[in-house]
Amino acid sequence: MDNMLHKVANLVLGENHGKNKTTVKGKVVLMKKNVLDFNEVGASVMDRAHELLGNHISIQLISITHADSGSSGKRLRGKLGKPAILEDWISTITPLTAGESTYEVTFDWDEEIGLPGGCLVQNLHHSEFYLMTLTLENVPGHGQVHFVCNSWVYPAKKYTKDRVFFANQAYLPGETPELLRPYREEEMLVLRGNGTGMLEEWDRVYDYAYYNDLGEPDDADKVRPVIGGSSEYPYPRRGRTGRKPTESDPKTESRLSLIDFLNIYVPRDERFGHLRMSDFLAQGLEAILKFLLPEFEALFDDTVDEFDTFEDFLKLFNGGIKLPQGPALDKIPLQFFKELVRSDGEGLLKYSTPQVIRDNLSAWSTDEEFAREMIAGVNPVSIQLLKVFPPISKLDAKLYGNQNSSIRSHHIQEQLEGLEVNEALKAKRIFILDHHDSMMPYVNRINATASKVYATRTLLFLQNEGTLKPIAIELSLPHPDGEEYGAISKVYTPAKDGVEAAIWLLAKTYVAVNDSGVHQLISHWLNTHAVIEPFIIATNRQLSALHPINKLLRPHFRDTMNINATARNILINSEGILERSFFTGKYSIEMSSKIYKNWVFPNQALPVDLVLRGVAVEDSSSPHGLRLTIEDYPYAVDGLEIWSVIKIWVEDYCKFYYKTKDMVKNDTELQSWWKELREEGHGDLKDEPWWPKMNSIQDVIDNCTIIIWVASALHAAVNYGQYGYAGYPPNRPTLSRRLMPEPNTPEYDELKEDPKSAFLKTVTPQLQSLLSISLIEILSRHTSDELYLGQRECPEWTMDAEPLMAFEKFGKKLKEIEENIVKMNNDERLKNRNGLVKIPYTLLYPSSEEGITGRGIPNSVAI
Repeated sequence: MDNMLHKVANLVLGENHGKNKTTVKGKVVLMKKNVLDFNEVGASVMDRAHELLGNHISIQLISITHADSGSSGKRLRGKLGKPAILEDWISTITPLTAGESTYEVTFDWDEEIGLPGGCLVQNLHHSEFYLMTLTLENVPGHGQVHFVCNSWVYPAKKYTKDRVFFANQAYLPGETPELLRPYREEEMLVLRGNGTGMLEEWDRVYDYAYYNDLGEPDDADKVRPVIGGSSEYPYPRRGRTGRKPTESDPKTESRLSLIDFLNIYVPRDERFGHLRMSDFLAQGLEAILKFLLPEFEALFDDTVDEFDTFEDFLKLFNGGIKLPQGPALDKIPLQFFKELVRSDGEGLLKYSTPQVIRDNLSAWSTDEEFAREMIAGVNPVSIQLLKVFPPISKLDAKLYGNQNSSIRSHHIQEQLEGLEVNEALKAKRIFILDHHDSMMPYVNRINATASKVYATRTLLFLQNEGTLKPIAIELSLPHPDGEEYGAISKVYTPAKDGVEAAIWLLAKTYVAVNDSGVHQLISHWLNTHAVIEPFIIATNRQLSALHPINKLLRPHFRDTMNINATARNILINSEGILERSFFTGKYSIEMSSKIYKNWVFPNQALPVDLVLRGVAVEDSSSPHGLRLTIEDYPYAVDGLEIWSVIKIWVEDYCKFYYKTKDMVKNDTELQSWWKELREEGHGDLKDEPWWPKMNSIQDVIDNCTIIIWVASALHAAVNYGQYGYAGYPPNRPTLSRRLMPEPNTPEYDELKEDPKSAFLKTVTPQLQSLLSISLIEILSRHTSDELYLGQRECPEWTMDAEPLMAFEKFGKKLKEIEENIVKMNNDERLKNRNGLVKIPYTLLYPSSEEGITGRGIPNSVAI
């Protein structure tokens, strides 16, 4: 009888009657679906309707101390708490512009939950939302429990499994609480996908593909080879989209239309946030390419191919040029139009004045500045110590004949401050900017187009005052009877007056054209953007969000897949902006593939790179164990400081989680990650003997330091100074249209009589210049949501106190570096830090404000 009464009471009053009911309050911070800066009104209405119909957003906590009664003994799972719904969705006032909203959630606390280590989130609304954080207050016996989610959650019908998020406690795989392991492993399976089908925006799949979506085989002018997956065209992998192949070539993936390029698949959490999307003005890039190019032809006088005078360049920065009129202008997206006319005056196409001409209109053309930019400009990573004179080639003599340099002692002897050539070599005072071997195999093909280029070598001498000066430039062409017969080369030396001075300026210009292409294709695109993407994919596929190395690296992957996908659609694709504006044209990515054959991961470590280039030697008595052969080398000086503090931070962090080398070897996720990076992400180089091991704590530290350096500081050094130096096209032209004038020709007579006009007819013409300026202005700009080295989205990114303290120390060290950079830039003895153009070297100054500042190290390759 008592038992029956008890059952009746349970039915009427509930099973928990008579017990002390406990609740735990939580706070959820999220952003609703939005388009650029504004909430999508339709989505908001539909979500409220779903709320009224009882379709809520619910959260279930996952216990790591009590098992679910339905799980088997061999595969125990954490018990799930009762679903709790977000409260007051309808009545909570959300901002008109996209922003954070905070909601309360109340959990009926079950004592058997104990400590929650994860939660399941189910979205029964019409629209997705961006879940930022969940914070539980006063969890019995544990206090506050924090979840950093930072992920888009789509309606539950889009998923085969409910979304799982983990509390902010990092675990190595073997240390993961047993009850949490199934959730950890299942989440990784979701992120890997099954390798088939076209991926949709709500999919969360990270997978690999070749660069097989750059060309269009149905258009003869746009056919491009598949890059990656072959010995002929090796390349890092990019993110798979799963789009169908083209009809005419099953190996080539179909492309999106230019209008739809923003819809290219990247995992939703890798896409730009609303602020970056607005700031980036991706639709503006589309406008430049599709609508503005035809309209620009009406802007100028009859000579549409070139600027007539140097004053025409200055009009871009002083007062502007009247915008074209016509139907195309009506199609330009509003955001981009605002950017276009943001300076002053209605209808003005005005760019901010690049730093290189801000204080002095002619300093850019001096020998001093030409040389200084090789160690303090946008491409400070190519100059090398000359070890053998004359310089020699590594090209295959069977294919290319004799490609060794024709520079001889008599060309340079008088410029070595009294030293013999051998003495200068021994004293480590002769350097070379060598773009010969990388260019020569393509010179004939490029010169068959409208571009006319040389393969170049430039010798420089380190003067007593610590600055460099160019002492010889060699311009080389393939032999006219065939490439196998070697090079036809001419050597040019400095001149101050007459036609010789004009010829010398042109020789430096051909070098600058080479260097512009190498910078954009290799130093910037290949060596930061492209090589990092496989690390992002592998990290998400093999390192759980609970893994400490995932937590370490995640900030350095932000937005990279999105910007790379955008690049494939409008920048590096066939007849994209890069092909249109650089001399490499349709061979651009193919050329970078050839260079990738020589890419070596451990050589990306800054100290290793400096030693290999001969600009530093190992010296235990010097700071960072290196002595620079060019003492005043701003990129190397500041870079070594940044490298050092990154490595200290990574060491402090990694040693907290890994106490022994066996912990590294037995970390199954870490080992799978490193294996997949080699065999899949950089699969074309998988058999190279130089791949580092992952068998010790030091291996983890060294490899992670390189990844962070490349994604943050290296990218900053080669990207954010672009507008300051290349925003003035004569300083860094992207192509040349005529070869060096020969005596007794009309071109030579013109050079002699009007050297400025001859120069302008040689360098980048009007339309390509404007295209290039528009591109690099966007690439050089910091967005309003930028996160810089030493910053994180959320201060509670980990629950471990020691890593938080180490990160705080890291931030303080970066502030000290900033102070030291300012001091060095104010030291007049360090002539290379400002130069005649008076641009202080700040490209490795860690912090910045929004805009084009020429400084700041963002965490990631985000633009």
